[in-house]
Amino acid sequence: MSGILYIVGTPIGNLGDITMRQLDTLGKVDFIAAEDTRVTRGLLTHFDIHKPLVSYHDHSGIRCAEGIVERLRAGESAAVVTDAGMPCISDPGEELVRLCWEAGVQVQVVPGPSAAVSALAVSGLPTGRFAFEGFLPAAKKQRTARLAELAGEQRTLIFYEAPHRLTATLEDLYAAFGDRRIALCRELTKLYEQVLRLTLPEAIAYYREKAPRGEYVLVLEGAKPEDAPALTFEEVLEQVRRQVDAGMRAADACKAAAKASGFSKNELYRALLEE
Repeated sequence: MSGILYIVGTPIGNLGDITMRQLDTLGKVDFIAAEDTRVTRGLLTHFDIHKPLVSYHDHSGIRCAEGIVERLRAGESAAVVTDAGMPCISDPGEELVRLCWEAGVQVQVVPGPSAAVSALAVSGLPTGRFAFEGFLPAAKKQRTARLAELAGEQRTLIFYEAPHRLTATLEDLYAAFGDRRIALCRELTKLYEQVLRLTLPEAIAYYREKAPRGEYVLVLEGAKPEDAPALTFEEVLEQVRRQVDAGMRAADACKAAAKASGFSKNELYRALLEE
């Protein structure tokens, strides 16, 4: 009989947020698959839990995940954890869960805090409908394409960002979306927790003067219907031309423009080719 993979959330900063069920699960499994074994070892040591750790992260490769699944199929039980918060969300644990389901291995969730949802709750922005985007692509072309797809998105948007890329990302968001409200959340639940509620221009000016520190969750106001007047087909096609001239693939530019405008992607593509 195969074992069970437990998706175990862990505190995002304050160790007092650990739950009894999380501790019980981490204490009973045969081994733990961890994003960074040093971070997880510190957590386990704090709670006097001693379990074998397997390093499982973005660069582990498919063989590592398959090895974990084979151990589960052989009857062992395991927990998958990330450095902080819920694993498998914008996280390599997603692939491990998929492989488990395909192999007939049972998967259970032991929920914990989420930085994205915690930031949304404290942001002061609308929470009824939101879209989680995780980290934007690092490559300029792919980043531009992703932001173009989101230009008309009316739901509140949530992004993750590292400190060394924060200012550039804020500038990209302003170029793509214009002047919107944003909450910048860092060190959530920790001693130096900070939540700044600004506009995008204010945030850019602030971080030009003050170096960003720590990992950020960015909660961005969605598009307002009245701020997105209907464009003609020619106006949308002109946007596509500019994106293609900037290096974006024609198919990607047409797809993004179609999603934002409601015009047919195929019609835009044909019109572009006919020029």
